Amino acid sequence: MASESMASVPLTLPVLPLDDEVVLPGMVVPLDLSDNDVRAAVEAAQAAARTGTGKPRVLLVPRVDGTYAGTGVLGIVEQVGRLSDGDPGALIRGLGRVRIGAGTTGPGAALWVEGSTVEEALPDPLPGSVTELVKEYKALATSWLKKRGAWQVVDRVQQIDGVGALADNSGYSPFLSVEQKVELLETADPVARLKLATAQLREHLAEQDVAETIAKDVQEGVDKQQREFLLRRHLEAVRKELRDLNGEAEGDESDDYRARVEAADLPEKVREAALKEVEKLERSSDQSPEGSWIRTWLDTVLELPWNERTEDRYDIRGARAVLDAEHAGLDDVKERITEYLAVRKRRSERGLGVVGGRRGGAVLALVGPPGVGKTSLGESVAHAMGREFVRVALGGVRDEAEIRGHRRTYVGALPGRIVRAIKEAGSMNPVVLLDEIDKVGSDFRGDPAAALLEVLDPAQNHTFRDHYLEVELDLSDVVFLATANVLEAIPEALLDRMELVRLDGYTEDEKIVIARDHLLPRQLERAGLEAGEVVLEESALRKLAGEYTREAGVRTLERAIARLLRKVAAQHELGDRELPFAVGPDDLRELIGRPHHVPESAQDPAERRTAVPGVATGLAVTGAGGDVLFVEASLADPETGAAGLTLTGQLGDVMKESAQIALSFLRSHGAELELPVTGLKDRGVHIHFPAGAVPKDGPSAGVTMTTALASLLSGRLVRTDVAMTGEVSLTGRVLPIGGVKQKLLAAHRAGITTVVIPKRNEADLDDVPAEILEKLEVHPVTDVRQVLEIALAPAVVPVDVAA
Repeated sequence: MASESMASVPLTLPVLPLDDEVVLPGMVVPLDLSDNDVRAAVEAAQAAARTGTGKPRVLLVPRVDGTYAGTGVLGIVEQVGRLSDGDPGALIRGLGRVRIGAGTTGPGAALWVEGSTVEEALPDPLPGSVTELVKEYKALATSWLKKRGAWQVVDRVQQIDGVGALADNSGYSPFLSVEQKVELLETADPVARLKLATAQLREHLAEQDVAETIAKDVQEGVDKQQREFLLRRHLEAVRKELRDLNGEAEGDESDDYRARVEAADLPEKVREAALKEVEKLERSSDQSPEGSWIRTWLDTVLELPWNERTEDRYDIRGARAVLDAEHAGLDDVKERITEYLAVRKRRSERGLGVVGGRRGGAVLALVGPPGVGKTSLGESVAHAMGREFVRVALGGVRDEAEIRGHRRTYVGALPGRIVRAIKEAGSMNPVVLLDEIDKVGSDFRGDPAAALLEVLDPAQNHTFRDHYLEVELDLSDVVFLATANVLEAIPEALLDRMELVRLDGYTEDEKIVIARDHLLPRQLERAGLEAGEVVLEESALRKLAGEYTREAGVRTLERAIARLLRKVAAQHELGDRELPFAVGPDDLRELIGRPHHVPESAQDPAERRTAVPGVATGLAVTGAGGDVLFVEASLADPETGAAGLTLTGQLGDVMKESAQIALSFLRSHGAELELPVTGLKDRGVHIHFPAGAVPKDGPSAGVTMTTALASLLSGRLVRTDVAMTGEVSLTGRVLPIGGVKQKLLAAHRAGITTVVIPKRNEADLDDVPAEILEKLEVHPVTDVRQVLEIALAPAVVPVDVAA
């Protein structure tokens, strides 16, 4: 390659200023002669050319913000004429760099300056690094030109041999700023200039790659949106065809929701909230997750029966007949429902259906042992009232959101169980059974029992607000029936909002009626037997209820009947039993085995628990109803030296205190009762309650422990047919206790005939069925001396021997 050189020659030239534009050597540019400075420079160059030879020459100098650069370009005016837009113009070719010197004078109105050409020289041959730089620049320039589709320029760039000319070719690059072009102009060294041009081109290509990547991503997103838009339009077209085929009205999803909201029978505030959500749905995009939340919320609101109500059945006698037909006994709760219906009827007749925004709902708490029919009673109440029935199981619920619902911002949010129950019922006045309300727990997610306070409060549940709905829901017309086994497990504030109805269990006669009219027909059907194929005699049912089961409810009795029928069905299939078959009491042992609960009075006198002094029969209330409780007492040998009181049987603090009171009473009043209590100071007293695995607590075993200790000291047996209950004081007074009805029912089931209760509990006998009272001899007492007189049998051994 030949070397590039230009001898330094002094020049005097007119200045052609270029505002915010740079021309490099080798470039050919058209200039507008409408600009005064440009026209003055060209005219001055033409005037100078007339006196000499050659074409007119000008000095092209960049002017940035009014400041001239220190280096310009010698330009030759190739042609003067008209530009494409018709304005006068000149075509100028840049030849080489000129270093600007001092100003001078010349013809015309242009600014004249002195200058000297810039000498450029390169070794021949070129070093390898320069050759590689030339190749890199050409490759980068070719890549950029190909991206722009300028294929005709690629060959021209490849044909440029000079290093300086190759670098100056960057002057055509539109991506270079004026400052970058001025820097190229003022860089005299060709190699340095080519390095600068290569760096500028490389930086631009990198930026272009990033921009292309972003543009590609954006385009892909746009394409995806367009594709989704087209698919949705296709889907809408398909739906339109289906609607036309089925004769349905046309409209998009948001229009459909708006039409549904406007057509729905909604309360005014609910309608306003729903229309606001429809507006949000119309503004949201199809890809927004908020649209899905709004649609789910609107579906929930539109599915709720805001103004749907069933008509109550005001046939009071008919409602009572329905309750009697479906449940035996339970007179208390039947009377409450009958009273409620009667009041509803009178309010309706007098136009008092809504008073103060509240309707006449009810909140009842059905508390009783398992198996007495609390859950099935709710369905019967709904049947008697002519209302819809919904059961809400609360056992094990620990999340407050289960009652009040989740906030809509959570994924998978749902309304609470109360709202879902109303939605399931399809009316605003159903009978809602809150089953096992005493089994509700609490943890870090909140306390569901506290969330129920608003639901079950008749004074505020007409404005119940679920977290999911966030609109008021009127629950004042709902009949809430809450069931529980243990009253103490219900929070006091929640219990205060409910009307308490106790279901203390069934008598033996009621169990026989239930078994005959309800349990037996149901189990015959489940066993695949006809009504007349297996007949249970009443005596067999009585023996099943009395000796094979001992419970407050009838679940175990029903299981026993089911087992008996399965046994008969299996024997018939094996050919060992002919049908029809009448089951008598003597057939029970062969079919289902021996009895499990034989009353103490039916056992051999020597095998009874009270066959020895120091054992008394008490009465208690457990979660399964009333039960019989035995208390055993013994005295330690004086030689052992184990003085004091020992209590066993997993007793609570109250029961331990009752034992201390009983012992203190006997120590202080033993002489008066003719009991040898002088040795109690030196001998240990042990009181035990059998069934040690069962926790026990409460004050009602006080008289039973006192009687057991008195029996032990006196040597007199406690009568087998006597059971007792009551709290004892230090002075011997018998104080009232709770659960009298359940305890008397348990005493009757256990074969007890005589029961001792506190005098102040005598009013509770009104709740006990008359047939039970007829079979029990109840002794209301005020003093423990009366208890001992009734319960202790005459002495059969001398007192000193017993002691």
